[in-house]
Amino acid sequence: MDKDTQEKITKLQMMEQNLQNLLAQRQQFTTQLAEIEGAVKELDTKEPVYKLVGNILVKSEPSRLKEELSQKKELVELRIKSLEKQENQMRERSSQLKEEVMKTISKEQ
Repeated sequence: MDKDTQEKITKLQMMEQNLQNLLAQRQQFTTQLAEIEGAVKELDTKEPVYKLVGNILVKSEPSRLKEELSQKKELVELRIKSLEKQENQMRERSSQLKEEVMKTISKEQ
């Protein structure tokens, strides 16, 4: 196997690791999104409501908390979309690189 093919294989392995990292990040944000949505639902049914500030629970207005959670939700959704786009691009590049490596290996045999 020539040096160029070995470098492509190494690059492919690194891309796979990066893809796994992106998947893990997306899963964390998806979990965070579910927590935010659950919190918004709870705000509709609970009175009074409290917000965690550091290590202290502080009484807060439900409408204000909903607004904060709404902004946080938008940010998390945007981050998830960004990660999904990165994943798709990484998968495409990885697929192209795999094809190149497979063609090179099959020619050598």
